Amino acid sequence: MHSILWSLIHAVQPLFVPICFISAWLLVGAVTWTAWAAIRDTVSTAKKLHEIPCANCQFFTNTHFLKCPVHPKSALSTDAIDCPDYQQAGYKFMK
Repeated sequence: MHSILWSLIHAVQPLFVPICFISAWLLVGAVTWTAWAAIRDTVSTAKKLHEIPCANCQFFTNTHFLKCPVHPKSALSTDAIDCPDYQQAGYKFMK
């Protein structure tokens, strides 16, 4: 049993270096790809969140009780990006 295992190890030993080399570079590539995908997704999410106009709206109250009296469920969310009731802060209504 011992001699069979010993001969098998010596037969496979020349393949260990290339297999380890390829495995190491595959691991480096996978980590790089995952980091790049995470950064790309974070940037795209940040760009989308910066389109939310609530902070510049005249109806925005900036209190944790009621962020927006017009649309309280969608305030400060991505649903508020195309808000039909958005009014620039400081805008005066016509009388």
